[in-house]
Amino acid sequence: MNINEIAKLMVAKGKGILAADESTGTMTKRLDSVNIESNEENRLAFRHTLFTSKNFQNYISGVILYDETIRQKKNGKSIPEILREQKVLPGIKVDKGAKKLVGSDETVTEGLDGLRERLNEYYKLGARFAKWRGVYKISNEFPSNNSVVANAHALARYAALVQEAGMAPIVEPEVLMDGKHDIQKCYDVTSKVLEECMNQLRIAGIDFSGMVLKPNMILNGSESGIKNKKEQVAELTLKCVQNHLPSEIPGVAFLSGGQSEFEATENLNEINKQNKTSFAFTYSYGRALQQSALKTWAKNLKDTEAVQKVFDERSRMNSLAAKGEWKADLENAA
Repeated sequence: MNINEIAKLMVAKGKGILAADESTGTMTKRLDSVNIESNEENRLAFRHTLFTSKNFQNYISGVILYDETIRQKKNGKSIPEILREQKVLPGIKVDKGAKKLVGSDETVTEGLDGLRERLNEYYKLGARFAKWRGVYKISNEFPSNNSVVANAHALARYAALVQEAGMAPIVEPEVLMDGKHDIQKCYDVTSKVLEECMNQLRIAGIDFSGMVLKPNMILNGSESGIKNKKEQVAELTLKCVQNHLPSEIPGVAFLSGGQSEFEATENLNEINKQNKTSFAFTYSYGRALQQSALKTWAKNLKDTEAVQKVFDERSRMNSLAAKGEWKADLENAA
């Protein structure tokens, strides 16, 4: 399977990408929040429960794994094997996290050193796509031009190495929703970030038809006190994407970025209702797909059926949203 086919499968109609790539530290925080001990066995148990749910392959096209998870086995089978049996693409997070940008209070994502060798190893382990996240914060002075260029350059170098390794890159420039800014500021900053990302990807010679973009939606800052209106979120998000994305990119898998499960679904649905572009708009959610399932699991670690039912239902809601067919009263019925 070539990278163009992989990228198309990742954004197949009505399917999205499960971001199960939380680092051990992040996963520990999630498990702590429901009073479950974070050890390798429990982290695998929860993830494996999701990966083997009854309707997993109907709603999930790919799973972003963490280094620990891609190497794990359950019942004698590796996690990538288990996913492939479900006709789901295994992927891998390859960045080493956002580190302090020298001379600034901002960050740049690191992990390029030795990446070519790591990608070759991950390919042998079964990965067929990869993910790298750049992080940008909004304030009166941020993001600086230095931050915008440095992160875009790193994303482009990463993407080139991924395509060289025969995998499709997810390019994730995340403008954080933290802050007091309004939705127009988010639009302006995200536009600047996407423009520079596309510029750097072109310089790096990226095949746009063999990648997926994972951006933020255009939202009011979480501390602004302004309520997001789905129609405005969709309108500005579509405008931003249309203005800056090459038409060859097969699709966009939005991150949830701190939105609630309901908000992430509602806004994605509205984007698809308004969409008149050739792009596929779907989801690459972590917490917004897993949170209810995690709370259910914490009540009884052995009741996998209950957990899977909750996860499948959340996935179904987002699958409908990815087709513009979701309605709020479906949530109440569930």
